[in-house]
Amino acid sequence: MEKGLLEKTGKPLDHWIKIVKASKIEKHKAIIDFLKTEHGFTYGYANFVSLKARKSDAGSMDDIDLLTNQYKGKEQLKPLYDLLHANISALGNDVTITPKKDSVSFIRKRQFVLVKPATKTRIDLGLKLKGNTITERLENSGPFGAMCTHRVRLTSIDEIDTELMDWIKEAYDRAE
Repeated sequence: MEKGLLEKTGKPLDHWIKIVKASKIEKHKAIIDFLKTEHGFTYGYANFVSLKARKSDAGSMDDIDLLTNQYKGKEQLKPLYDLLHANISALGNDVTITPKKDSVSFIRKRQFVLVKPATKTRIDLGLKLKGNTITERLENSGPFGAMCTHRVRLTSIDEIDTELMDWIKEAYDRAE
């Protein structure tokens, strides 16, 4: 987006952030409207500049802030995430962990697990296990769409068991 913004407008992102800051507009939608009407931006570029100017996009936050925000009000789920993180990291030194605004991706050559605190009492664990049978516990992907083929709902640390770790290991092995 940043490269496209420069190509489209002839000005770098920093220039547009200064314009937004000088406008004293703080609300996301108001910034978008300002950039569209006053500077001829498309929605996509206006949204991008607004997020960057307000530092509210995932790319503007560090990993610790992203995790802290994910588990705000869901603190009882953090030990589940911590155990999953430790177990998945132990699968190999080629695991890349990428926190996002509302989830964490675990990637080998491609994503194989996605951990998302879905509610105040449940983590949804997405897995890439194409071809595996749907069961009562290993559900279809649900809210993950194409990012994952299956989902496991976790509400307690006891559910991070051998069966779950076997599925995670299988997804890891397939992601090479």
